[in-house]
Amino acid sequence: MEWVGLVLLVSTVVAALGAIAGLGLPGAALAEAIGSKIICAVGLSDGCELGGGALLEAYGDDVALAVRDRVPRILYEPGMRALPVDYRACREDACADGADSGDVRRTNAGMPVSLFVHVVDCRSGAVVPAGVDCSGERAGNLYVQYFAYYPGSATAEGSTPLAGVIRDASSALGTPTYHPDDWESFQVKVTPGGAFERASAHHGYGDGWYPDAGAYFVSGGSHAGTVVPHDADRDTAPDEIKLIPLEPIAASHPSVSFAITPPWMKKVWFDPEYEGTD
Repeated sequence: MEWVGLVLLVSTVVAALGAIAGLGLPGAALAEAIGSKIICAVGLSDGCELGGGALLEAYGDDVALAVRDRVPRILYEPGMRALPVDYRACREDACADGADSGDVRRTNAGMPVSLFVHVVDCRSGAVVPAGVDCSGERAGNLYVQYFAYYPGSATAEGSTPLAGVIRDASSALGTPTYHPDDWESFQVKVTPGGAFERASAHHGYGDGWYPDAGAYFVSGGSHAGTVVPHDADRDTAPDEIKLIPLEPIAASHPSVSFAITPPWMKKVWFDPEYEGTD
């Protein structure tokens, strides 16, 4: 892990340059910017292009590296084509569809596979935001929440050729299977004794916490997730996923509306052990 030492060395240099910058010496700002880019590129895989710079700005070196290190491999149910995307660039099913097999990193419309990130740091010495619960079993843990956005959800339609028929029939009966917008999540809990993972599915985290294996399985239609292995015929590798910190977005009080509750308004945002998705 030589790069870890390099990251720490560059971090030290950057900190020193920050002090020099305070003295107004020439070249310090440029050197500090170069140092940040080195940390981004070396410590965060594909780094700045896939959100590394934003992670560093939002979380600092230590947590940003943990966020990138814990991002899962996403594995998709056979037959599905939807991919998680950035809602600010894509809110239609068509622009979120990608290849139906193999290694996928972008949609057919060129959108990168993306996960939004929220961190709850309950470790000693961390600054806990107002309203966040770090009491009891949460104390001492680092929680990394990865939220996936899909432009629509089609529960019970799955990835079969009958999806269209099911949608039409359910709509005619007044119980539509489809609704716009879908927020799902994969979450990691890093404790002093090890790391654990869980995924959202049908209004909760039914699987509970499992030992962290770094794999996030997604079902077609509803996009329900699980950490329990099941069939998949395409995937997105961790270092191919763009990561987007949600804290700056939430702080800006976005006026955009969704058909379901967005992450920054969910209870799990404030209580990382909460078992529901409301």
